[in-house]
Amino acid sequence: MSMVAGPPDDGATQPRPLTIAQLAELAQVSTATVSKVVNGRTEVRPETRALIERLIHEHGYRPQRRRAPFAPLVELAFDTLDGEAPAEVAAGVERVTREHGMAVTLSRLRHGDDQGRDWIEGVLSRRPTGVISVFSSLTGTEREQLATRGIPLVLLDPRDEQPAEVASVGASDWSGGLMATRHLLSLGHRRIAAVAGPADALAARARLDGYRTALDMAGLPVDPGLIAGPGDAPERLLRLPSPPTAILTCDDGQAGGVYRALHRLGLRIPEDVSVIGFDAPLAGRWMDPPLTTIRRPLPEMAATAADLVLALARGDRSVRHRVELGTDLLLRGSTTAAERYCRVTENNLDARRRGGLA
Repeated sequence: MSMVAGPPDDGATQPRPLTIAQLAELAQVSTATVSKVVNGRTEVRPETRALIERLIHEHGYRPQRRRAPFAPLVELAFDTLDGEAPAEVAAGVERVTREHGMAVTLSRLRHGDDQGRDWIEGVLSRRPTGVISVFSSLTGTEREQLATRGIPLVLLDPRDEQPAEVASVGASDWSGGLMATRHLLSLGHRRIAAVAGPADALAARARLDGYRTALDMAGLPVDPGLIAGPGDAPERLLRLPSPPTAILTCDDGQAGGVYRALHRLGLRIPEDVSVIGFDAPLAGRWMDPPLTTIRRPLPEMAATAADLVLALARGDRSVRHRVELGTDLLLRGSTTAAERYCRVTENNLDARRRGGLA
């Protein structure tokens, strides 16, 4: 079999992208099989698809005719659709797409199983104008498949670090952690605990770093015993000989677990322990008492991501690839001055110890 390649690389030129026929010859498959992979069709064996995708990555692909037009929609890809965040994100994206006469479709990402492969194949067959991946990250292969088909990608609050060329929109999570801790310090709290988020999540790590920085700037040592992992029971913090007077939760939904733990122990919020959350602006409003929280502007972040992905689809390469929006402190009823707490603690410390907390 004769091998097909572009012109010799003399250091000044790059090899030409290959046509479907040339890719088929290299892969020793039919042109119909290569065409199915290029167009996102599903009826190709995984190993054959992987080979063709690798050849496209190595050599490039030159369309022999004009591609089918992109569908007038933006695909929102989530790892999970639980909680209030997906609705806020969808509303922000829809606000932008509506102005352009486009629709929004939602899908769920899965990696490491057949569902992950089904997701990318579904996207390629739908041919959206762009993809926004929310609170998650795509594999290198998935990014390459989208790029090969000319489908722009924007990551909204990516879970982990991504290559510099991948566009993303995030929030100032470090500043949010700093702001939350400074609020508690301003109330006189000095024993401030933190419930950390997943160690592999960039946003959770940034929030915890902001917490540490605020303590350091206040001249307070960071006590590792006051930092609970995402799997720790909040009760552990209250078993300490000197329990915290305030708790900062660094991940979505953790504030609810802290509330339940404190209620089980007969402790009042904020009279016994102040609590501040992160990213629960709607659900926190209905907690008892309403939760003081750091708000990330999710609808605005989503709208920014939609503007960015549409700009990339138009071929505008002058747009910023990394955008970060600010966070806000929403003051509610779950935080109060530390002096009030200290009196309650001294009065009830023996009772709590008799209850097996220390």
